[in-house]
Amino acid sequence: MGAYSYTALDARGRNKKGLIEGDTPKMVRAQLRERGLTPLEVVEVEQKSRGGSGGGFNLARGISGTELALVTRQLATLLKSGLPLEETLKTVAQQIEGRRTQGIIMGVRARVTEGHTLASALREFPHVFNHLYCATVEAGEQSGHLDTVLDRLADYVEKRQELQKKIFAALSYPIILVLASVGIVSFLLASVVPQVIGVFDSLDAELPPLTKGMIAASDFLRDHYIALGIVLLVLVVGWQFLMRRPAAKYRWHAVQLRLPLFGKLIRGVNAGRFTRTFSILVSSGVPVLEALDICSRVVQNIPMQELIKSAAVKVREGAPIHRSLAAGRLFPPITLNLIANGEASGQLDEMLERAAHNQELEVDTIISAIMGVLGPALILMMAGIVLTIVLAIMLPIFDMNQLVQ
Repeated sequence: MGAYSYTALDARGRNKKGLIEGDTPKMVRAQLRERGLTPLEVVEVEQKSRGGSGGGFNLARGISGTELALVTRQLATLLKSGLPLEETLKTVAQQIEGRRTQGIIMGVRARVTEGHTLASALREFPHVFNHLYCATVEAGEQSGHLDTVLDRLADYVEKRQELQKKIFAALSYPIILVLASVGIVSFLLASVVPQVIGVFDSLDAELPPLTKGMIAASDFLRDHYIALGIVLLVLVVGWQFLMRRPAAKYRWHAVQLRLPLFGKLIRGVNAGRFTRTFSILVSSGVPVLEALDICSRVVQNIPMQELIKSAAVKVREGAPIHRSLAAGRLFPPITLNLIANGEASGQLDEMLERAAHNQELEVDTIISAIMGVLGPALILMMAGIVLTIVLAIMLPIFDMNQLVQ
């Protein structure tokens, strides 16, 4: 039995969209007619996940991290209660409100009822369940501890989502402040300043250099705003094109690691993601070499990706993990020491968990430091620019008052 999405007309001629289970599209259409619906389109969920028909809703868009964490947690809870996998998937699909997520879970259930493993069924939806997720589930199925593995996966997804929210909150405030500053200054130069400065046009008095500079900037902005917009668009498109070149992207990522404060944040975020991912894979029974390969895909900074890949090669040749990772000097020493202790004591998963927790605490500290420095600095910069504009307007007025006196 498979899962199908449908578009149909009810007795009043209104469109109805939803999900239904059936053996064949013909049987699904028959079920819809029994419900008093006229089927217009019936598409198997698996086909839609691969970008097939364009009706209803597109499953290939995936789901949010919050929904993925919720689904994983519900699967773990129901499996721990002793519910069979097929019933668990059906129950989770009924609990989920989003039709796209519901369709994906029903598609997974359809594959499981056909005799496929859960990991194999999840791989039919790579846009939702990445290689890390599927490999971990596969290890859980092979070890017979799928419920425990799913519980760890839920923790992992929730912590990853929490970290992303923290980073977004840390970066959104400075970005909004910069955009607001640019908007306010542009408005002052393009609209307010010309009206105020127009008063001085009839005077023969020599204007202060600051006022002349502001008038020139205002005129340039008003006369060339279209050209400036085009230049900005070209720069954005050109940067995106440049970042598609591996060599240029590698150099840019290497520069990011050397930036003050931000470089430490980028290194910390990627190191935390590596240790957290490595921890859940090792504790789930995934082989170390396969776990390192998966971790290299999870880390976003390219130099750190390459370091993990080269470390995997050295580990395959018999070198310790911590020594292989230490070669590039990109991972924090405390992380490497914890990994070394884990290798020596045979408790690598526990030490990786500690390293991930320690790294996440450090990232929180760095984010707080960035917020504490960047926010006031941007406010002072904006205040300085506005003060400069006010001075440029007021200086000629002071000169006029002195002439009158």
